Amino acid sequence: MLRLLFWIALIAAAVWFWRKFKASTSAPNATREQDAPPMVRCAHCGVHLPRDRALPLQQQWYCSQAHLEQGPGTRER
Repeated sequence: MLRLLFWIALIAAAVWFWRKFKASTSAPNATREQDAPPMVRCAHCGVHLPRDRALPLQQQWYCSQAHLEQGPGTRER
């Protein structure tokens, strides 16, 4: 009887570890992409920032009020 309880506990522990391992390897990639905010590029300096922190003007995005006032920049690529 003791051997049977030992094997049941061992199998239950193995199943628990397998589920924990499987959940930790697949979940972060899916949630990381869903949680990431859309990024935009500043029309003046080219820096990338989250769209909710950017300032829009005529279908262009800016990283600060100063760059918004200066308008699109001429940056080398």
